[in-house]
Amino acid sequence: MSTAAPHPHLTVVPDPPATPLEGVVIEKTAAVTKAALPSLLGAVVNHAKDNHLYFPMVGRGYRNLGRHWIDRYSDDYPHTIKAVRQALREAPVDKKGELKQIKKDLRAEYRKHRLTHLGITGAWTLAGGTGLAVGTFTGGLMFDLAAALGIYLTGLRHGISDEETPRAIEAGQPLTAVSSGNTGERAEVRGEQDLIAALVKADIITTSEQAETRIIGGIRRDGPGWSTRIELPEGMPAVKATAKLANLAGALRKKASQIEFKPDTAEDGHEGMVTLWVGDNPNPFNAPKVYSELITAPRWHFWRDGIPLGGDARQARQNLHLVWSSILVGGLQDYGKSYLARLIAAAAALDPTVRIIVITGKKGPDWAPLKKIAHRFIAGSDPETIREVFDAMTTVIGDMQTRGDELDRLFEEEPHRVPEGKVTPELAANGMGPVLLIVEELQELLGGAALTKMPVPDDDSDKPRLVSAKPLLVDLFARFNRVSRFVLGMGVYITQRPDSTGVPTELRDVCVKRACFRTKTRESSEMVLGEMAVAAGASPHALLESSKGVVVLEEGAEDGYRTLRGDVIDLPDFVKICERGRQLRVEAGTLTGDAAAREERAQQAEIARLLITGCLRVMDNLGRDTAQLDELAAAAGVDPGYLSDELRSAGVIRPEKVEIPGKGRVRGYDRACLEAALKAL
Repeated sequence: MSTAAPHPHLTVVPDPPATPLEGVVIEKTAAVTKAALPSLLGAVVNHAKDNHLYFPMVGRGYRNLGRHWIDRYSDDYPHTIKAVRQALREAPVDKKGELKQIKKDLRAEYRKHRLTHLGITGAWTLAGGTGLAVGTFTGGLMFDLAAALGIYLTGLRHGISDEETPRAIEAGQPLTAVSSGNTGERAEVRGEQDLIAALVKADIITTSEQAETRIIGGIRRDGPGWSTRIELPEGMPAVKATAKLANLAGALRKKASQIEFKPDTAEDGHEGMVTLWVGDNPNPFNAPKVYSELITAPRWHFWRDGIPLGGDARQARQNLHLVWSSILVGGLQDYGKSYLARLIAAAAALDPTVRIIVITGKKGPDWAPLKKIAHRFIAGSDPETIREVFDAMTTVIGDMQTRGDELDRLFEEEPHRVPEGKVTPELAANGMGPVLLIVEELQELLGGAALTKMPVPDDDSDKPRLVSAKPLLVDLFARFNRVSRFVLGMGVYITQRPDSTGVPTELRDVCVKRACFRTKTRESSEMVLGEMAVAAGASPHALLESSKGVVVLEEGAEDGYRTLRGDVIDLPDFVKICERGRQLRVEAGTLTGDAAAREERAQQAEIARLLITGCLRVMDNLGRDTAQLDELAAAAGVDPGYLSDELRSAGVIRPEKVEIPGKGRVRGYDRACLEAALKAL
């Protein structure tokens, strides 16, 4: 059956005569118009009646106008003030004063804005109301009809669009409907009842539990998406619901990567409440690279400022504070694990109080820039290197225990310097700085350790029993985490094999913080983050193939996991950062271990280079390619014996004899031996 509006009946007009008169044509046209007009008007009126005079659309229009007015009245001030309050709770002490002043200024601006908005609204309302009242009393029936028609058409104009939901979202007000938004066409709307129905479809609640399920505070705009709080039926824990994230994504016709579904940790929440955030974009992290602020930072305070990691799906910046903890980083290859670890290393490099130890299972350029500042730098996974790792870790753990003994002494003799029995920022700045252990390619190190035989610990017999070094190495790393935590020891362990062989549970369990990039299975996500985090909604296995640089971070905090896209530091920028870090340590006197030995060798090589270059210049001045030791010493103004020792230390191998014009073959140096030594430096 057709739904089109009925057309007016047409009257067949006879053909005009061959030579029509003008008057006849006019009369016939007028007759047709008079016959058709009543039918046309009747069709329009009937169509309007069939649609209830469009009154629902008019009502919707005035609802939209009301929401628009409320949007302008609030102007995002409540959300901004709430964000500042949240930041104030989490901010360090030295920044609380600044944030309090910002909150005070925002509240003052908000009061002024509301008064201004109300004043403008009142003025327009008074003017319009006065004009309407005067017109009603003096303009007669036609003015009343015109005013009513204007009011009607105004509502119709603002209600005729299908954009009611986006308008409400932009206003930051509770929604009555939310579009799925995954296709170009408008999908089914989802209001509060439809959202509860989606929970039923996702098998989170049953049909009989719909009445017990409540949407708290409505559905609101939240960054580039919308969010809400849901109170589940009595007896249902939040973690049971969040474990069914994939089901909910299917019910909402969304990708799991654009949904955050977590237990509600707000002060007014409880164990049966969850928060839901749904992004507008199917891939909310699909954006250009963001380069880290560490690239241009001249210096960084690792303890106070933490590590600037990147931004979450709501475009909020995220930091990581690693002091008092260690972190395990896992996920598939080429998804950003080394970039995340590089952010941590860069922040540590720019703080001259941080001592860095690097152990990597593969040789290559990725971590080579840290050779300039690392206290120890070990690369490889062959048995000899594995034994070197054991020696280095044993030494580091011993140093950490010595630091613990010093803290005990200070607590007994000067308790005011260690009020909590832990290292303070003051102590860190005076020799007890953080110690950052970076273990890259953990799976390669463990694989190499499995092929390496080591004596059983504490076996003092002449022929101790040899066992696989793998469990011993895992225990050594775990022991470092346990004994060094309260003396500012931190570990960063990176693996690209998120399974039981690449992520030993003994090591994972002592890493308070865990970061997981894309994985292929839920089980792999659980190996890195732990079963409880995945049950709470953390889903690295739901990330897309295009989700490079996107990481799920579980910190063991009350607010649960975070999903964010990491900032970028490319290798050339990392080289420059490490060079600044080397200079900072040279100036502060904190360049130690392998880096200090490397620096000393570089200085010695530069001295040798200058010495050899000077000897070559003497030969140039003499006009020959040979010179006796006495000639070189006289030109340099030093003792011949001293010069001979220095040239030997510089790697110069003196030939048996050289040809000197007028003197024959005598003991001395030629250009070839000096250039060979210079090339070897």
